[in-house]
Amino acid sequence: MTYYIYHIPGKKVGVTRDLYKRVTQQQGYAEDEYEVLFEGKDIDQVSRLEIELQKSYGYPVEVTPYKDLFKPKNMTVNATEQTSTFPCPLNKLKGNLMDNRGYSWVTPQGYRFSINAENINWIVENAITSRFNDKRCFIYNKAFHEFSLKQFEKQEHSKECCREEYMPFDCIRCWADERGIYDKGDVKTQFSKLVEEVGELAKSILEEDEVEFVDAIGDCIVVLTNLAHLGGYSIEECIEAAWIQIANRKGKMQNGTFVKDDTFSKVLATKSKTL
Repeated sequence: MTYYIYHIPGKKVGVTRDLYKRVTQQQGYAEDEYEVLFEGKDIDQVSRLEIELQKSYGYPVEVTPYKDLFKPKNMTVNATEQTSTFPCPLNKLKGNLMDNRGYSWVTPQGYRFSINAENINWIVENAITSRFNDKRCFIYNKAFHEFSLKQFEKQEHSKECCREEYMPFDCIRCWADERGIYDKGDVKTQFSKLVEEVGELAKSILEEDEVEFVDAIGDCIVVLTNLAHLGGYSIEECIEAAWIQIANRKGKMQNGTFVKDDTFSKVLATKSKTL
């Protein structure tokens, strides 16, 4: 989960998980009326930084740190041999799970479950409202156990394929597969991501930011690896195909760019026709 520290000039510094809902809908400020000072996934870091920024801007400081607003509610799961029932309705399940990450329970047959970032979505997608109490919902233990085993196998596979003797592209593909990019993504979404990363690269070049320059190139390679995979090819095949095309290509440098010979011929031919 990503937390945003926002600043409404002259008014306040605050934290939210949903900028549109918190700042625009609830407080009435348009996007151009506030700025995002920081975003991160570590709630402890975000909580400390919010207070520091409130002090530096001269705003009132929060009495209760942001992280303490979301203390686990000690959710109790009722486990039978067949099901695990959560003490909340389906429409509030995800929020309760997020607030109780790390909570664990054991079923009568010995399945050991815990709530974590990797299984929350599965629980939400597979939960069913109880027929006896619409304020409760449940999942089937056997199905959750099988999902948990697959997650464990993916983690082990990731460790295996990222050993030192493997190429970085293998690690990228394992990482992407682990996070569902190949199951739920497509070439269009990855292309959009590539455009976003190229924009970051352009920004780093214009600002002469070496750190961001390296990071942006790496991000582009990661996205290209996933784009190739979703298109039915490996990034290695794409690189090899490009290399075969350019290996013996001849041309000249023109305005800082290598232009192949046949391109020069076409340009000259076009000029001759216009003269």
